[in-house]
Amino acid sequence: MNMGEQMGEKAKPPGGRPAQAEGPFGELPGQVVLVLQGGGALGAYQAGVYQALHEAGLEPEWVIGTSIGAINGAIIAGNPPARRLSRLKEFWGSVAYRGAATGIESFREFDDWMRVLAVTTLGIPAFFTPSPDAWWLGVRATVGLARAAFYSTSPLHATLARLVDFDYLNDRQTRLTVGTVSVRSGRMRYFTNRDAPLNVDHMMASAAFPPGFPSVQIEGESYWDGGIYSNTPLEAILDDRPRRSSLIFAVQLWPASGPEPDSIWQVMSRLRDIQYSSRAESHLERQRQIHRLRHVIRELGKHIPESERKQAAVQELLDWGCGTTMHVVELDAPQLDGNDIHRDIDFSTCGIERRWMAGYKDTRLALERAPWRDPLDPIEGIAVHRIGVETPVASHRPASSGTAK
Repeated sequence: MNMGEQMGEKAKPPGGRPAQAEGPFGELPGQVVLVLQGGGALGAYQAGVYQALHEAGLEPEWVIGTSIGAINGAIIAGNPPARRLSRLKEFWGSVAYRGAATGIESFREFDDWMRVLAVTTLGIPAFFTPSPDAWWLGVRATVGLARAAFYSTSPLHATLARLVDFDYLNDRQTRLTVGTVSVRSGRMRYFTNRDAPLNVDHMMASAAFPPGFPSVQIEGESYWDGGIYSNTPLEAILDDRPRRSSLIFAVQLWPASGPEPDSIWQVMSRLRDIQYSSRAESHLERQRQIHRLRHVIRELGKHIPESERKQAAVQELLDWGCGTTMHVVELDAPQLDGNDIHRDIDFSTCGIERRWMAGYKDTRLALERAPWRDPLDPIEGIAVHRIGVETPVASHRPASSGTAK
């Protein structure tokens, strides 16, 4: 019996929109939102998270993603629930690296080095391929912004066009928001299908990580991967208007905290962790303070006489208050044994499998605990529940050579 059978699949009301599961979870505290960071190959963890939610009957009503999170998010939101998991498996199967390896544990570092060399020089056929301009003309050659990158992402364009049903996406069955940053202004911009139709270019822009991948033009403006500005797009939901109470599954691929490094190699790896965790904890703390003030305003409004509350000036002030609650279930990807500075291009079949399974197991644990059922202080608007493995996952070599199941 799978997890969906244990917890009960969703009933589908007229119109095809799945009803949110209750049953063992009780009444959910709001809309289900899935927030996905950028992190290249680490995004296989996000696919495992979605699989556990899908089997439990918790289909997200809103997916917010940056970079690989935008790609996974588009595949999820851009397909009917029955096809989402198979399309995710198809994507990760297509980008898995299946090069030759010794298979001997003592030669693991050599195998990893050969894989990194192959990916950086040859690319991944379904994702990116080397750009002749960068490799032959050099980094100082004037080639124009659209070609100023080491790789071409034309293969990704074709892959997304095949795996994402944009007609379904723009029918807004599920809301999708993807993060980008303007090359010219340096400002973050979120595109969402709630406001206007999305196409492949929006996903490509969100995944355009420089200088590896080229910028993408949308409406005459060039955009890069939003992760270089904010890799944890939580603010998209916490600043949304009108506000709605939400159950947010925030998937963190890069650890904000970690041990002190003791080599230059480890320093370089730890630096990336700090850069791409994007101050998620400080963002959350700031949002908690703001939301607390909104609840304080709401509580103070109860002590104002009815006659005064009806005054326009007082009503305008009270509108700053709200009673929404945000339960943030933070799923922290584990640090796999052997992780290093190149882990975001570890598209090896075993790397994808291990991360996918870690996301699946962590999310099942979160669903079993269902921490959002605990009482929340009426003054507190945001509750953060952290789920994740703190110890490294053993680096074993699975016998199977297939992608995550």
